[in-house]
Amino acid sequence: MTRIWNVYLSGEIHTDWRAEIQKGCESAGLPVEFSAPVTDHGASDDCGVAIMGEEPNKFWHDHKGAKLNTIRTRSLLGEADIVVVRFGDKYKQWNAAFDAGYAAALGLPLIVMHGDEHQHALKEVDAAALAVIDTPAQVVQILDYVINGKLPA
Repeated sequence: MTRIWNVYLSGEIHTDWRAEIQKGCESAGLPVEFSAPVTDHGASDDCGVAIMGEEPNKFWHDHKGAKLNTIRTRSLLGEADIVVVRFGDKYKQWNAAFDAGYAAALGLPLIVMHGDEHQHALKEVDAAALAVIDTPAQVVQILDYVINGKLPA
């Protein structure tokens, strides 16, 4: 029986990097299942008030949403074999940094993906990672190597 690897994809939601990784793994025939936080920005922001009632104060609005999102994040990240965290250009992803720290605290293998412009700001996150890369294709190559011992062609 082939082991199915569970890979948690955390981080920015404004590009299609998750789909690129999933497509690359499918093309390579890798036995991988993916999980991720809710990537619908509006749903993620407003889930708490949509389910538990409106809040006039933005702090409590965000607090309710963060707690509901944490149920998903803790559960799925905790079940992961490997965690990939992508930091994008558009916003500061504090939630992604938290996920990276949480994965490191759990002792989960961590792959961090970002461009050179974030090297300094993410130096502590990078230090906790087992790999720091630039592209989704490199994630696929890492997974192929870890799973099959196969180097890129």
